[in-house]
Amino acid sequence: MKIAIACDHGALNLKKAVIAYLEKNGHEYKDFGTYSNESCDYPDFAVRAAEAVASGECDRGIVVCSSGIGVSIVANKVPGIRCAHCHDTYCAKYTRLHNDANMLAMGEKVVGIGMMEEIVHLFLNTEYEGGERHDRRIAKIKAIEEKYCK
Repeated sequence: MKIAIACDHGALNLKKAVIAYLEKNGHEYKDFGTYSNESCDYPDFAVRAAEAVASGECDRGIVVCSSGIGVSIVANKVPGIRCAHCHDTYCAKYTRLHNDANMLAMGEKVVGIGMMEEIVHLFLNTEYEGGERHDRRIAKIKAIEEKYCK
Protein backbone atom coordinates (compact mmCIF):
# COMPACT_ATOMS: atom_id res chain seq x y z
CA MET A 1 0.00 0.00 0.00
CA LYS A 2 1.37 3.43 -0.97
CA ILE A 3 0.70 6.20 1.54
CA ALA A 4 0.71 9.95 0.83
CA ILE A 5 2.04 11.87 3.81
CA ALA A 6 2.29 15.58 4.59
CA CYS A 7 2.70 17.95 7.50
CA ASP A 8 3.33 21.54 8.44
CA HIS A 9 6.12 22.83 10.68
CA GLY A 10 4.05 22.09 13.79
CA ALA A 11 4.05 18.34 13.18
CA LEU A 12 7.39 17.58 11.54
CA ASN A 13 8.39 15.29 14.41
CA LEU A 14 5.13 13.35 14.20
CA LYS A 15 5.49 13.00 10.43
CA LYS A 16 9.00 11.61 10.91
CA ALA A 17 7.64 9.10 13.43
CA VAL A 18 4.85 8.09 11.01
CA ILE A 19 7.43 7.57 8.26
CA ALA A 20 9.55 5.41 10.58
CA TYR A 21 6.46 3.35 11.38
CA LEU A 22 5.58 2.97 7.69
CA GLU A 23 9.13 1.90 6.81
CA LYS A 24 9.26 -0.59 9.71
CA ASN A 25 5.99 -2.14 8.52
CA GLY A 26 6.86 -2.34 4.82
CA HIS A 27 4.63 0.43 3.50
CA GLU A 28 5.70 2.56 0.56
CA TYR A 29 5.07 6.29 0.97
CA LYS A 30 5.38 9.59 -0.83
CA ASP A 31 6.31 12.59 1.32
CA PHE A 32 4.72 15.87 0.22
CA GLY A 33 6.52 17.98 2.83
CA THR A 34 7.20 20.10 4.70
CA TYR A 35 10.78 19.14 5.40
CA SER A 36 11.84 21.78 7.95
CA ASN A 37 10.71 23.49 11.14
CA GLU A 38 10.36 26.84 9.36
CA SER A 39 6.89 28.32 9.61
CA CYS A 40 4.72 27.35 6.63
CA ASP A 41 1.09 27.05 5.61
CA TYR A 42 -0.46 23.60 6.09
CA PRO A 43 -2.85 23.92 3.11
CA ASP A 44 0.12 23.92 0.71
CA PHE A 45 1.16 20.43 1.81
CA ALA A 46 -2.10 18.76 2.82
CA VAL A 47 -3.73 19.48 -0.54
CA ARG A 48 -0.90 17.79 -2.44
CA ALA A 49 -1.24 14.63 -0.35
CA ALA A 50 -5.03 14.65 -0.80
CA GLU A 51 -4.71 15.12 -4.56
CA ALA A 52 -2.36 12.12 -4.71
CA VAL A 53 -4.96 9.96 -2.95
CA ALA A 54 -7.87 11.29 -5.02
CA SER A 55 -5.99 10.65 -8.28
CA GLY A 56 -5.03 7.10 -7.28
CA GLU A 57 -1.31 7.85 -7.19
CA CYS A 58 -1.44 6.81 -3.52
CA ASP A 59 -3.83 4.35 -1.88
CA ARG A 60 -4.34 6.27 1.36
CA GLY A 61 -3.00 9.39 3.02
CA ILE A 62 -1.88 10.63 6.41
CA VAL A 63 -1.70 14.36 7.13
CA VAL A 64 -0.54 15.94 10.37
CA CYS A 65 -0.34 19.40 11.91
CA SER A 66 -0.31 20.65 15.51
CA SER A 67 -3.95 19.72 16.13
CA GLY A 68 -4.87 17.70 13.03
CA ILE A 69 -7.85 19.97 12.43
CA GLY A 70 -6.47 22.26 9.72
CA VAL A 71 -5.05 19.48 7.57
CA SER A 72 -8.29 17.49 7.82
CA ILE A 73 -10.32 20.48 6.65
CA VAL A 74 -7.99 20.98 3.68
CA ALA A 75 -7.96 17.32 2.68
CA ASN A 76 -11.75 17.14 2.79
CA LYS A 77 -12.00 19.97 0.24
CA VAL A 78 -10.56 17.66 -2.44
CA PRO A 79 -13.30 15.70 -4.23
CA GLY A 80 -13.10 11.99 -3.47
CA ILE A 81 -11.41 12.41 -0.11
CA ARG A 82 -12.90 11.22 3.16
CA CYS A 83 -10.35 12.36 5.73
CA ALA A 84 -10.95 11.40 9.35
CA HIS A 85 -9.47 13.42 12.19
CA CYS A 86 -8.57 10.69 14.72
CA HIS A 87 -6.87 10.77 18.09
CA ASP A 88 -7.96 7.39 19.40
CA THR A 89 -8.10 3.80 18.21
CA TYR A 90 -11.89 3.53 18.20
CA CYS A 91 -12.24 6.33 15.64
CA ALA A 92 -9.36 5.00 13.54
CA LYS A 93 -11.01 1.58 13.33
CA TYR A 94 -14.56 2.72 12.71
CA THR A 95 -13.73 5.39 10.16
CA ARG A 96 -12.39 2.57 8.00
CA LEU A 97 -15.12 0.05 8.82
CA HIS A 98 -18.07 2.39 8.34
CA ASN A 99 -16.86 5.42 6.33
CA ASP A 100 -14.19 3.86 4.10
CA ALA A 101 -12.01 6.87 4.96
CA ASN A 102 -9.05 7.18 2.63
CA MET A 103 -7.11 9.74 4.67
CA LEU A 104 -6.19 10.12 8.31
CA ALA A 105 -5.42 13.39 10.13
CA MET A 106 -3.68 13.64 13.51
CA GLY A 107 -2.18 16.34 15.70
CA GLU A 108 1.36 16.28 17.06
CA LYS A 109 0.32 18.20 20.19
CA VAL A 110 -2.45 15.69 20.83
CA VAL A 111 -1.14 12.22 19.91
CA GLY A 112 1.98 10.59 21.32
CA ILE A 113 4.15 8.22 19.31
CA GLY A 114 2.71 5.06 20.87
CA MET A 115 -0.88 6.10 20.24
CA MET A 116 0.04 7.24 16.71
CA GLU A 117 1.37 3.77 15.93
CA GLU A 118 -1.85 2.13 17.14
CA ILE A 119 -4.01 4.60 15.19
CA VAL A 120 -2.00 4.22 11.98
CA HIS A 121 -1.97 0.41 12.33
CA LEU A 122 -5.76 0.30 12.59
CA PHE A 123 -6.25 2.84 9.81
CA LEU A 124 -4.04 0.89 7.40
CA ASN A 125 -5.13 -2.63 8.39
CA THR A 126 -8.88 -2.28 8.83
CA GLU A 127 -10.91 -2.99 5.72
CA TYR A 128 -14.17 -1.31 4.83
CA GLU A 129 -17.05 -3.40 6.14
CA GLY A 130 -19.40 -2.42 3.34
CA GLY A 131 -23.02 -3.32 3.39
CA GLU A 132 -26.15 -1.53 2.26
CA ARG A 133 -26.33 1.01 5.09
CA HIS A 134 -22.68 2.09 4.84
CA ASP A 135 -22.71 2.12 1.04
CA ARG A 136 -25.88 4.21 1.10
CA ARG A 137 -24.34 6.76 3.45
CA ILE A 138 -21.13 7.05 1.45
CA ALA A 139 -23.23 7.52 -1.71
CA LYS A 140 -25.01 10.39 0.03
CA ILE A 141 -21.65 11.96 0.93
CA LYS A 142 -20.59 11.66 -2.72
CA ALA A 143 -23.86 13.28 -3.86
CA ILE A 144 -23.28 16.24 -1.54
CA GLU A 145 -19.73 16.53 -2.86
CA GLU A 146 -20.95 16.50 -6.47
CA LYS A 147 -23.54 19.16 -5.70
CA TYR A 148 -21.12 21.60 -4.03
CA CYS A 149 -17.67 20.81 -5.47
CA LYS A 150 -17.97 22.21 -8.96
